[in-house]
Amino acid sequence: MEARLVALPPRTEPSVRLAQDRITVEHLVIADAGLAAWLADQPMDDHAILVDRAMRIGLMAIQSVGVTLNVDAVRAEFERLADSQRAMTERAAEALEQTLRANFGDGEGRLPRTLEAFLGDRGKLQGTVRELFDPARKDSALGRLSTMLETYFDGDASRLATLLDPTRAGSPLSSFRAEVAAGFKAIEERLVAFQAAQTARSDERSRSTAKGVDFEDLVEGLLGAIARGGGDLLERTSNDAGSTLKSKKGDFVLTINPGLTRGADVRIVIEAKDRAVSVPAMRAELREAKANRGAAIGLVVFTPAHAPAGVAPFDIRGDDVWCVVDPDALEPSAFEVAVRLARYLALAGLAARDTEIDTAAIGQALASIREQLDQIRNLKSQLTSIGNATKAVWNGLDALRSGVVEQVARAEAGIRASVRD
Repeated sequence: MEARLVALPPRTEPSVRLAQDRITVEHLVIADAGLAAWLADQPMDDHAILVDRAMRIGLMAIQSVGVTLNVDAVRAEFERLADSQRAMTERAAEALEQTLRANFGDGEGRLPRTLEAFLGDRGKLQGTVRELFDPARKDSALGRLSTMLETYFDGDASRLATLLDPTRAGSPLSSFRAEVAAGFKAIEERLVAFQAAQTARSDERSRSTAKGVDFEDLVEGLLGAIARGGGDLLERTSNDAGSTLKSKKGDFVLTINPGLTRGADVRIVIEAKDRAVSVPAMRAELREAKANRGAAIGLVVFTPAHAPAGVAPFDIRGDDVWCVVDPDALEPSAFEVAVRLARYLALAGLAARDTEIDTAAIGQALASIREQLDQIRNLKSQLTSIGNATKAVWNGLDALRSGVVEQVARAEAGIRASVRD
């Protein structure tokens, strides 16, 4: 059944007033028998609520219909825009394809044709390379480089040969050669003067009544040079008391470079003797000196007049090294071998805690050293007897001295490797 709105006489015409969140309807009459009958069947208290709800539902339905109409309009506009965009995209894709084919197409494209013109077998780049690196052409890069190299490096007349020939006047090496020759001449003069001074001092010492008094000073000077070369520490302790109460045993203490001992304090005590001492007494004195100075090895230095038999130039007695230093005929190399041998034995004792020491190798090295030192003494005696040394004798002397140092260096290298490992 259709519901109708029936207006009352003009005096009761419906009116609608709106105020922010309220809608006020007055004098509204709905002419619908079915709805009136249904509403009559409802509880009296619910009539106002049901009419209010009906008004709300009706207005909301009308509002939803308006929104649906707006959505349809928007959808239609979007579809129109999408069709237009699709057509534009297709036209742009077609134009891009034509452009790509025109520039990058096989054979007829601009890029392949340009690359072929520059990089092809007959291109400009190939022609330029041939012109630059053709060895048969004098004006090519290779031709010019070859000519320049010939000028500077080819033959005796080249510029390099001229610059490096010390015999040619005006070359840089010519002046260098002259400077070196002058330097060697000056060194030779200084060596001659030094040897003369040493001879004069030796003669003076032999005439001096205090010849034996300064033996410790002589030993200290030799030890100082050796210590500086090996990075060791030398102390003169002849006037200082040691660990033992009131004991001054031990003239010098040589502390080995900690870099060779893993930081351990390894010492060598040195006694300088310019007076006669028996072998048992000397052994006892070395034991006391080692205990007094906390040393691992003892080294005793005798003058030739007071040395026991078989000590010169040096020997190993027990765990210590005995050697001879002649103030009138100094042989620093022999004394250096003795000191380095003592250092070697001290390091060997340190390494023996973790590794086994090759005693056979040590004995062989000592035998070789003694043999070469004997030959040095023989050559020295020849020089003394004949007065003038020939060049061959001096060369043999230097070679033997180098052999002694080499033997000790080998022994030290072996024990140093054991200590560091």
